[in-house]
Amino acid sequence: MITIPDVSQTSYTFLSLGDSYTIGESVAETDRWSVQLAGMLRKDDVAVVDPDIIAHTGWTTAELQDAIKASGNQKTYGLVSLLIGVNNQYRGQDQERYRTEFRELIQTATKFAGGKAEHVFVLSVPDWGASPFAAGRDKTKIAREIDQFNAVAKDECQRAGIAYVDITSLSRSATGDNTQFASDSLHYSGKQMKQWAEKALPIAKDLLKK
Repeated sequence: MITIPDVSQTSYTFLSLGDSYTIGESVAETDRWSVQLAGMLRKDDVAVVDPDIIAHTGWTTAELQDAIKASGNQKTYGLVSLLIGVNNQYRGQDQERYRTEFRELIQTATKFAGGKAEHVFVLSVPDWGASPFAAGRDKTKIAREIDQFNAVAKDECQRAGIAYVDITSLSRSATGDNTQFASDSLHYSGKQMKQWAEKALPIAKDLLKK
């Protein structure tokens, strides 16, 4: 028997900010990692609605910030997630620019959380070098640069008191398993994103208790 979660008395709202990994490029809406996470929270009796999403394939940190401003969204959320940076790496942007723009984004995310940094969490950038799309590319270089961008993000999160969830190792474990990639051979499938949601679940539950 399938039960539909009763969210009529929902206590928490959720905003998910990012790029193709957040909007779920080439997968169904229900497979998006943040939508899966909301479902997992409800199964654990944490009342939360499916997330509002501000994300688009190809966005860098600067483009996400511009889109947030253009959205005119003035809401406050009980939970806010941020996953951004792969396109900065892909386009060859430098890490100091990323640091500055990422810092601004976590400040923006904190504002969406009503000024509560303890209600914000960041996911690390997955390694697209693990994908079939990256065949013939310098995967060692891609991995090294992804690690460098993630080190910047982790450092900024620690400075701001924001939870950081490492999903990069999960993305790398998908190498060679086509079921973990979407039909475009670049983005990840719902199967892989379920693992991201599972990794974020205990952290999200903890944040919502604060």
